[in-house]
Amino acid sequence: FLTHFDTIKGRIANFPGCFGLRLLQDTERPNIVFTYSLWESHDALEHYRHSELFQTTWMFVKTLFEARAEAWSTYIIREA
Repeated sequence: FLTHFDTIKGRIANFPGCFGLRLLQDTERPNIVFTYSLWESHDALEHYRHSELFQTTWMFVKTLFEARAEAWSTYIIREA
């Protein structure tokens, strides 16, 4: 996964409407990773989710998971 992520992270981060992409790793279980991306709007995220980039990436990446993947969409409601 990490090798593949390194090959596509720039394309995802530079996708129209993406304000940033991070890869996070669990501190005690290194095989658990999270991608965190910030999008200009819900429409921008949906445009990415329906893109060829997402479709081909997801088709490959989901074969690497030991368990069912989870995805959350959230809004920032407070910042410090």
